Amino acid sequence: MTRIEWVENGQARSALWRSESGWPAPKKVVIADDTMAADTAYRLALDGTALLWRGDFQNARQLLQALARRIDQKPARAKRAKAGTAAPTITEQFHRHRLAQLQRARTLAMLLIPFEADYTIPLRRAPDVRQACNEAYGAFSEPFVVSLRELLGLIGAHEWRSKGVPIAALDDRIHPWYGVFSPVRGEYVELVAQAPLPHKAQTAFDIGAGTGILSAVLARRGLRRVLATDMDARALGCARENIARLGLDAQVEIIQADLFPEGQAELVVCNPPWLPGKPSSAIEYAIYDPDSRMLRGFLNGLQAHLAPGGEGWLILSDLAEHLGLRSREQLLGWIEAAGLTVAGRHDVRPVHPKAQDKDDPLHAARAQEVTSLWRLRSAKG
Repeated sequence: MTRIEWVENGQARSALWRSESGWPAPKKVVIADDTMAADTAYRLALDGTALLWRGDFQNARQLLQALARRIDQKPARAKRAKAGTAAPTITEQFHRHRLAQLQRARTLAMLLIPFEADYTIPLRRAPDVRQACNEAYGAFSEPFVVSLRELLGLIGAHEWRSKGVPIAALDDRIHPWYGVFSPVRGEYVELVAQAPLPHKAQTAFDIGAGTGILSAVLARRGLRRVLATDMDARALGCARENIARLGLDAQVEIIQADLFPEGQAELVVCNPPWLPGKPSSAIEYAIYDPDSRMLRGFLNGLQAHLAPGGEGWLILSDLAEHLGLRSREQLLGWIEAAGLTVAGRHDVRPVHPKAQDKDDPLHAARAQEVTSLWRLRSAKG
C-alpha cells in the first residue's frame, strides 16, 4: 500500500492511501474545507489535484454532488459544439461512454476523506462507518486517506448487505458484500429457476459463484450437490454466508478454484461477465471480461466436466453484439470449436431501468438487448 503526501500548516504530512478502484495515490494534494468554492474545487480536480477535506463531512458530500453536476453538464455542451458532424457508430459511442465514465470517476475521486486507525472520521458531522469499513477492509491499525466517492460506495454496500436483495426465485433475500456484484438484474436468475433440468440431474457446478445466488436456486430446485467456485476472497465469503443463511450448507459447497472444480456434473452453470473489455475497478470484473477470458475458458473446459448426457448452461446477454464488441457468429464459432452443440436456448428481455432510459447514451443497444440461457451439450453425445 502506497502513501499520500501533502503539506499542512507548513509541515510535511503523509498517510496510507487506499483505493479499491486501483487509482494511484495523487501526487498533488491541497487542503480543502467549507470555504472552498465548487468552481475552484472543480478546476483543481480536473487538473489532477486532490482535495483533502478538513471541513464538515456533510458539506463534503454536497461538494461532491456539485462536482458531479459540473462534469455531467460537459457532454451537453460538447454535443452542441459538434453539431453537424457525422454521427458516431454504436461501438464508437460505447468507447466514448466508457472513456467519459473513467474520466468522471477519476475527477470525482479527487475529493479525499481522512480516517483514523480505528475507522473513525475526524470531521464534523461525520457518520459512524466503523462496521462498514470492517466489513469491506477487515482489521486495520494505521490512519489512511480514501476518496469520498469510494467511501459512499462502501456505505451503500453496507446497506445492501444489511437489508439484502429480494429474490423472487428464492422467496428470500441475498446479501451481497462490498465488491461482490449485487444480483439486481433478476431476469438471469429466473432463467436458471425455470429452464428444464437435464434428465436425472443430481450434481451441478456453479462457475463464478459471486453471491452464491445461482447455487442457492439450483439447490432449491432439488440438486443434491452443488459445487460453486470463485477466485475472489470476498465472493467466496459472501457466497458461504448466503448459503448458510438460507440453510443450504448440506447441498452447496463453496470452493476456491479458477473456473472448474475437479470431476464432472450433470449440470454446469456459468454467468460470465457480459462485455469483453478491461475493468476499471474491482466491481467491474462482474461486467467486463478481458479478452473474453472467462467466457472462452468456460466453453473450452466444459466438455471435459460434463457427465454423460449432461448440459452446460451459459447465461449471457447479447449486449456485446449490439455494441459491436462481439458477433453472434464469433460466439457460435467458439461453441463449435469447444466440441459443443446448442441443445436449446431460453431468452428474456431485461427489465432494468437503463433498458427504458432513452437518455442513456447506449439506449439504442440496450433497447435490443436479450439475455439468454444457452443449453450446451457435448458434440460427442
